[in-house]
Amino acid sequence: MSIRLFKTLIAVADHKTFGEAADAVFITHAAVSQQMRALEEDLGLVLFDRSRRTPTLSPIGRSVVARARKIVHDYENLVPSVLGDDGFQGELALGAVPTTLTGLTPMAMSILRRKHAGLRLRIHPALTGALLSGIDRGQLDVALVSKPIILPIGMRFLNIAEERLHLVTSAEIPETDPIQILQKHPFIRFNRDAVVGTLIETWLQNKAVRVSETMELENLESISSMVHANLGVSIVPAPCVANPGALPLRWLPLGEDAPQRIVGLAFHKDNPKIRVIEEIHKAFVIAVETARPLSDLTAP
Repeated sequence: MSIRLFKTLIAVADHKTFGEAADAVFITHAAVSQQMRALEEDLGLVLFDRSRRTPTLSPIGRSVVARARKIVHDYENLVPSVLGDDGFQGELALGAVPTTLTGLTPMAMSILRRKHAGLRLRIHPALTGALLSGIDRGQLDVALVSKPIILPIGMRFLNIAEERLHLVTSAEIPETDPIQILQKHPFIRFNRDAVVGTLIETWLQNKAVRVSETMELENLESISSMVHANLGVSIVPAPCVANPGALPLRWLPLGEDAPQRIVGLAFHKDNPKIRVIEEIHKAFVIAVETARPLSDLTAP
């Protein structure tokens, strides 16, 4: 019996089918089936009900999964616990949505590094959906994301900040009413595939605002550059930590019912590096608490 079999069993429990579990642990569907039969033989237990087309965990199987999670957690935490570093030495894969890469993430990582110099971080930028998939597949340990409406099974989310959406314009636009500005000027859309893109589209529809779309981008810096060049206006989240090199734009509130995104850390609930993740979360929270105010972003 090997720890690999327990990891595959947990993947089946989390993903519900052998096929999806195979993708998560990077083996074939046939290999998952073979491993599960081998585990049943080793334990002398029937872990799956195979009377249906899709095998499901038996009551005994579910009990074994609960124990397997603890075994895998203890196994992966063995070396850190012996060394007494709680995982703060070595490498950790951190995903981050692009809108955080010039303000929040650099400041938080600087705070973290001062306290845990032995921790090396590999940062992977992507949209929330791709980052959650990376966690699910074991490619990322944790990710800074926009909280989705539904969090995938088996994941936890730690809030960091709320970022209310604002209309951004160049200093050359004199109007102050967001609806009039949106109806009059070209619109630079935030990527529809992003959580923020969905929030924006929902708000526009609820307000019955028809925009004249001129381009669609996902990077806050590229959107800001286009707006600054007076090529259009856009709706974006006001960053909880301002970019020190931010362009001087006008940030106009959308009103009391303006949507907001919740930024936080997503990770698998059984991640053995939970102490490290908690410290990363603490660094992000400190970064937000000591951040420059939104007024520093606005044009003079």
